[in-house]
Amino acid sequence: MSINDKVPDHSTFSKNRHDRFREAEAFRFVFEQVLKRCMDEGLIGGEGFAVDASVVKADASRQKHHQNDDDDWGGGSRAINEYLDALKEDGSSIAPAKKVSQTDPMARWTAAPGGPAYYAYSTNYLVDTQAGIIVDVEATPAFRSQEIESTKTMSERVKDRLGLDTKKLIGDTAYGTAEFLGWMVNEKGIEPHVPVWDKGKRTDGTFSRSDFIFNEDNDQYICPNGKLLKRHRRNFKVPRTGVTQSNEIKYRASKLDCAACPLKEQCCPNVELRKVVRSIHESARDVARAVRQTPDYRRTRRQRKQVEMPFAHMKRILKMDRLRLRGISGARDEFILTATAQNLRRMAKYLSTGPPGICATVPI
Repeated sequence: MSINDKVPDHSTFSKNRHDRFREAEAFRFVFEQVLKRCMDEGLIGGEGFAVDASVVKADASRQKHHQNDDDDWGGGSRAINEYLDALKEDGSSIAPAKKVSQTDPMARWTAAPGGPAYYAYSTNYLVDTQAGIIVDVEATPAFRSQEIESTKTMSERVKDRLGLDTKKLIGDTAYGTAEFLGWMVNEKGIEPHVPVWDKGKRTDGTFSRSDFIFNEDNDQYICPNGKLLKRHRRNFKVPRTGVTQSNEIKYRASKLDCAACPLKEQCCPNVELRKVVRSIHESARDVARAVRQTPDYRRTRRQRKQVEMPFAHMKRILKMDRLRLRGISGARDEFILTATAQNLRRMAKYLSTGPPGICATVPI
């Protein structure tokens, strides 16, 4: 543009960002081009990925909110229209919230332990462990179940777009749910380097589930006194699976066995009989427990800091601790651009410091 040309109106840039760039996924295209350059430079090994999420405050007032999403929204902004469109979609994963922001309803009302509540989004990073390069990023409302779904999305996307197959996934306990472990182990063949989220450990001195032995051939548990816990205690005309809505199976002991058992006070002192719950994904949980005993697991636990360091850099150095744009698409744009900048910075350090093994220890 020459000095005599007419200067475009400021709204032109905003319209391009909201319409053209988003429809064409321009920001993700730039992000993936940087990734491909990182691959050419040998920065991405593809052997293992670490995953985590970090909460970022939304551009929404803490005081302005609806008590539920049944209120009349009237003529909505772009962020409100995105929220209403998401609610209309079949199988929408938008969970009901006690408080819904008037300006950015997709943001989730959340709070860190000991801190004030606020509206926020989560940025989810999938990081290659060789040199700490962010191979994918996904924006979600700030609640736990969306972190799991975003990890599935990112894992499948890097395989489809970049040819990177997730062989090993490193994460914290939030990613150790039975359903997610089942997806990793049984559906995708991913080696789970995550702690198992286990609620079977008792703290009142009575027997925990680990004190019961599972007989896989006969589909039953054996209690510490040698008695059997079965899925069914009687026959049904119509066969039943015994699987609950939470994808668990309850194994029950006999009332007579429990009543005469000398270990009852150590097992079920306040109920007639003992029940043991087993997930339908228990075999995948056993795989994760076995992985945890390996030397490789101890090494990958140290590598997990590579997904935590970019979050600290994002908030402390880049000052990305509050969003400037509203709506899930605005959060997505900001998170992708931030991850792109971090990868460019990491690549620049690599080109000046040496091989990936050295670069992986250099702060962003």
